Amino acid sequence: MLWAVYCVDRADTAEARAEHLTVHREYLDQFKSRIFFSGPLQNDDASVALGSLFILNVPARGGAEDFISNEPFYKAGIFEKIAIYRMRKGRYNPDLVDIV
Repeated sequence: MLWAVYCVDRADTAEARAEHLTVHREYLDQFKSRIFFSGPLQNDDASVALGSLFILNVPARGGAEDFISNEPFYKAGIFEKIAIYRMRKGRYNPDLVDIV
């Protein structure tokens, strides 16, 4: 089942994000078979990261909780707020993947 993990950054975390970016990406690579979609949340001109969104395919909420509790940005204290929501796939247009 799908789980949305919505993460909001603390203020002034750009340096911490940059410092932990490599290990963050390495961590995500370990979950390629479980991450349906993920990416940073940004302000309107894409100059500031505001958080992260992960759409995970895991059997239960515990899988999403385990994923985020070991995520390097979370462990570094970058996230101020985490929300986990169960979701189901509604509309899906894979043709749009290449335009972003």
